Amino acid sequence: QALQQKNVECARVYAENAIRKKNEGVNWLRMASRVDAVASKVQTAVTMKGVTKNMAQVTKALDRALSSMDLQKVSAVMDRFEQQVQNLDVHTSVMEDSMSSATTLTTPQEQVDSLIVQIAEENGLEVLDQLSQLPEGASAVGESSVRSQEDQLSRRWVMARA
Repeated sequence: QALQQKNVECARVYAENAIRKKNEGVNWLRMASRVDAVASKVQTAVTMKGVTKNMAQVTKALDRALSSMDLQKVSAVMDRFEQQVQNLDVHTSVMEDSMSSATTLTTPQEQVDSLIVQIAEENGLEVLDQLSQLPEGASAVGESSVRSQEDQLSRRWVMARA
């Protein structure tokens, strides 16, 4: 509505509020991700402790099987050992995946201008290229001439081809 009335100051305030709320949501998601990462680390530590204990038991069983030279026992112990290694790989992979997400945000002013342009395009309003050149206190923007729009489109087309 503020853009329809060419009230850029109000549009900026609305856009700033929307972006601040979006960033708050992103920050909450980051916090949740950190908590999940800590929980995952704790779970991995517990699992590793269990896997280590199981590997120690497998090693002892392997020693006994090798000392008796019973091929079936050796094969069974090796199968258990391979299963433990696969479990360890799965847990390690899950932990690495949960830790590898990182997000980069753009500067707030760029977000504000981008949101205003997006809303203007969605509502079929004229996109005003003067938006980023306005001082903070400006409240309205005049009509752009057809010639300047053509010049701007030509420049954008040349930039896109480069």
